[in-house]
Amino acid sequence: MEKVFSKLRTLDAYPKINEDFYSRTLSGGVITLVSSIFILFLFFSELRLYLHTVTETKLLVDTSRGEKLHINFDVTFPSIPCSLLSVDAMDISGEQHIDIRHDITKKRIDAQHNVLEIRQDGIGAPKIEKPLQKHGGRLEHNETYCGTCYGAEMSDDQCCNSCEEVREAYRKKSWAITNMDLIDQCKREGFVQKVKEEEGEGCNIYGSLEVNKVAGNFHFSPGKSFHYSNFHLQDLLSIQNDIYNISHKINKLSFGDYFPGMVNPLDGVQWSHDTQYGMYQYFIKVVPTVYTHIWGHTIKSNQYSVTEHFKNNEFGRFQAFPGVFFFYDFNPIKVTFKEEHISFLHFMTNICAIVGGVFTVAGIVDTFVYHGQKAIKKKQQVGKFS
Repeated sequence: MEKVFSKLRTLDAYPKINEDFYSRTLSGGVITLVSSIFILFLFFSELRLYLHTVTETKLLVDTSRGEKLHINFDVTFPSIPCSLLSVDAMDISGEQHIDIRHDITKKRIDAQHNVLEIRQDGIGAPKIEKPLQKHGGRLEHNETYCGTCYGAEMSDDQCCNSCEEVREAYRKKSWAITNMDLIDQCKREGFVQKVKEEEGEGCNIYGSLEVNKVAGNFHFSPGKSFHYSNFHLQDLLSIQNDIYNISHKINKLSFGDYFPGMVNPLDGVQWSHDTQYGMYQYFIKVVPTVYTHIWGHTIKSNQYSVTEHFKNNEFGRFQAFPGVFFFYDFNPIKVTFKEEHISFLHFMTNICAIVGGVFTVAGIVDTFVYHGQKAIKKKQQVGKFS
């Protein structure tokens, strides 16, 4: 065993020197103090980098299919009342959502942007006060109400019991309602009166949409739109006694959930103009994005870029009715962000390099200073004796 220990002693790379042979100097102490402070500074700097997460970015081909797109929006229209403002969505697969109501809230605002009313639905519920029956007479006692659709019935047993149902039946027929006052359901609900009471008001509309993950568009416009010979039309022709100003402010627009570092280029964008009855278009390129946190939590979201275009139309042209349109399409490339730490071995390697490097450099500096001091003292002694 003693032979083994003896051989191990011969491998000692740090031979010890008796303290009697040490020569400590003031310059050596100063250099040691300065180098120790410098090592501590570099150590904490390296520790901060180790604790700080770094984000790795990769580009991949997006192979996802059959997913849904979640659109969050918050838009203010200072010149269009809430009673007329509607949200429509459609995509290239043929799916359409007209006058969307669910998950959407409207705030009536005055000219000073003060909130007058907050509501989630459109204009109030129908009042059953002897309304007009489908056969032409008034509702009698214990008789089931079945309102007429004024010729827009798709079947013999179809009933339109509210102004909204009449408007929807006309939309499906691609017909326009020329006089709301002649519709018994709309007259009883006070539809026209409600719209007139909101003249001069604006509307803040916010909520979310869930659509297919294919190219499409959603838009905000006064009235309920429908298709006729590939053109967009509106059903509120009888009460459109003004030219609508589509000035607007996009408070928020995002495609998917928020992730760290997410930037939405349309947030806070405001567009106002004096030209009326125009169409403002946003062409959006959506980039699928996956963000993975340091603890493994994954967020599937989207980024986007946008270009804008305003189309001014003369009143009465139906090719493009007033509104704000968002046309979106998808980039085939998916971006992935992944938060990572520097590895612990890399951290320890840097710490060893810092300690060893600083002490080596400090030793070299100390050697030059020590021998320089000795040379100066030697010259001074020679000068005295000479």
